[in-house]
Amino acid sequence: MALHFTPYSLSLWSAVFILFPRFLLFAAEEGQALTPLESFLALHFGLLLVGTAIALITNIPSDHPLPAREQRDPPTHPLLYPVTGVSLVSSFFSYNTPDAGGLPVVFSLCTGIIGVWGLWAITFAGASLISKKTGADKHTSAFLFGNKASASKQKKAWRKEQKTKAL
Repeated sequence: MALHFTPYSLSLWSAVFILFPRFLLFAAEEGQALTPLESFLALHFGLLLVGTAIALITNIPSDHPLPAREQRDPPTHPLLYPVTGVSLVSSFFSYNTPDAGGLPVVFSLCTGIIGVWGLWAITFAGASLISKKTGADKHTSAFLFGNKASASKQKKAWRKEQKTKAL
């Protein structure tokens, strides 16, 4: 018998782990309670399942192809947004867990690094902004140190050159 996990069953299991972690104690003895470490692991495993369900739902292929559209930037990896979001939420929750030993601090640092790296990839993904006239990268600036490779400096030099060619 093969187990088939659909995004909906993953969502259900994640809700169970996040909202009702005491369900893990069904096989335990009477009066036993979850340790802080067990509740920490249940919460973060539930968050992992939420991210997996979101990634599956948003990336299921469809029978109907999407209409062709002009793409200026190359497509990003399908897991970039769900993994970044879940990593940042998980990092926040683990940072605010006081009584589970040293694991939440290490877990918060690791998932925080993954989340910040994902934010960096989302922010700076794709082609950079290149000026069509000068060929300069528009992310550079001449502010503070007078960068001569900045787009504004190159545009001023280009305008000056165009004026001299016109005369």
